[in-house]
Amino acid sequence: MNEIPNRYHFIELIEKTAAKKNRFSVMFMDVMRFSDVSAAFDHKSGDEVLLQIVNHICAIFTNACAVGRLSGDIFGVVFDDAVSDKDIRNEHARLISHFKSPLNVNNTAFIADFNVGAAIRKSNDSDVNTIISLAESALRKSKSNRHVNFTLLTDETNENHGKGLALKADLTRALNNEELELYFQPKVDLNSYQIIGGECLLRWNHPLDGVVFPGTLLQAAESYNMMNELGYWTLENAFRSLAMLRQEGFDIPISVNLSPTQLYDPRLLPTLRKFIRDYDIEANYIEIELTEDVMLTNSLLVKRQLSEIKALGISLSMDDFGKGYSNLSFVRDLDLDAIKIDKAFVFELSDSPVNSAIIQATKVICDAKGCETFAEGIETLQQLAILQSMGITKGQGFLFSQAVPMHDFLEQIKVGDFSHIVYKNKSSGVA
Repeated sequence: MNEIPNRYHFIELIEKTAAKKNRFSVMFMDVMRFSDVSAAFDHKSGDEVLLQIVNHICAIFTNACAVGRLSGDIFGVVFDDAVSDKDIRNEHARLISHFKSPLNVNNTAFIADFNVGAAIRKSNDSDVNTIISLAESALRKSKSNRHVNFTLLTDETNENHGKGLALKADLTRALNNEELELYFQPKVDLNSYQIIGGECLLRWNHPLDGVVFPGTLLQAAESYNMMNELGYWTLENAFRSLAMLRQEGFDIPISVNLSPTQLYDPRLLPTLRKFIRDYDIEANYIEIELTEDVMLTNSLLVKRQLSEIKALGISLSMDDFGKGYSNLSFVRDLDLDAIKIDKAFVFELSDSPVNSAIIQATKVICDAKGCETFAEGIETLQQLAILQSMGITKGQGFLFSQAVPMHDFLEQIKVGDFSHIVYKNKSSGVA
C-alpha cells in the first residue's frame, strides 16, 4: 500500500507548495457509499477497498505534488500544474474515468464513486487556510447535491454556504468580544489530596445560551482552519492565568491542550517564547498536553517542535492515553513528563480486569520512561482506592472537582487540598 500523509502532514505539504508556487489547486475526494462495504462485509474488507483506492489515486495523479488522507474515507490531492478551471475539471474527469472499472472485494465488484470538492488559489494574497476552507466547503456542497458530485471554488469567488459563514462569524465574535473563558479542573496528589496543578478547559459564554461547552465553536474552528487562532488565545490566557495566580501568591503549574494543527505552525515556538517573556513566567509552570492524534504523524517538523518545546523547559504530557490509536514507538521516543490514562479505563475500573491491566501496563511504561502516571475521570472512592493500590499517585476527576471558573479555582487553592471532601464521602458511606 502506498504510504500517504495524514491530514496534518498533508496540510504541511500544501503549505510547502504554497511557499514555492503562486498558484496551485487542492482536490478533496470522499468515497461514496463506503459504509455499504463495511456493512456488507467487515472492517478488513473496508480496509482492502481503501488500500485499493489509495493505490489507484496515486497511480492516476502522478503529476500531483502530494496525495494525503484527510480522514477515514476522504483523500486529498494538491497540484501545481492544474491551476485553471479547465485543468482541475480535467483532473476530476480522469478520476471518474479511471474508477469506472470495478474494484473486487471478497469476489464482489464495488464501483468507487466520489463526491469531490476542489479549490484553486489564483491570488497570492490567499493563504493556505483559505484554500483548504474553500475545498472543504466545495466538498460539502457536492455531498449535499443529489445530481452534481463535483464542486469547484476559487479564492476569487470565495463562495461559502450561509451556515458555515455563521459558524465562522460565531467564532470570530467569541474571540473578539471576550465570550471565551478558561475553566480549571484541579489536579490532585492521590495520597495527600493536595492540589498540585490545574488543567485549562475552554468554555463559551454564549450571549443567548449562557455558559456552554464549546462543541460548536470547535467545530467551526476545525472546519474553517481557525484552530491556531483559538489555540493561541487559549495559550495566552493560560499564561495570563498563571500571572494572576502568582499575584495572589501561588506558584502552581497549569496545563493546556495543544491542537495537532499548532504543531505544524512555525509561529508556535516564537509565540511561546514571547508569552514566557511578556508574562514573566518560568517555563516549567506550563505543561502542554498532546492528544494521540499527534502520534499518527512521523513529521520531522512536529518532532522538532516538540523537542524545542522541551528545551524551553515546558513539560509535555500525553492526554487521553489509550482512547484512540497509541503509537508505542512514538511514546517510547518522545520525552514525556506524564501520561494521562483516558477516563474510559477509570470509569469501569472496578468491573473490568482488562481496564485494570491496561492501567497497570501504562504505569510500567511510565516507570520505565521516568514519567508520571496520571489518572483522569476519578469519580468514586472505589476508583480512588484501586488506583492508590496500584501506586497511581496523580489524578483528577469529579470526586474532587469539576472544571470551575478562575475565582472558584483560586478558592480551592487557598483551601489547599480535598481531604475534607474525601473523608466526608467516606464517613457518609458514599462509594
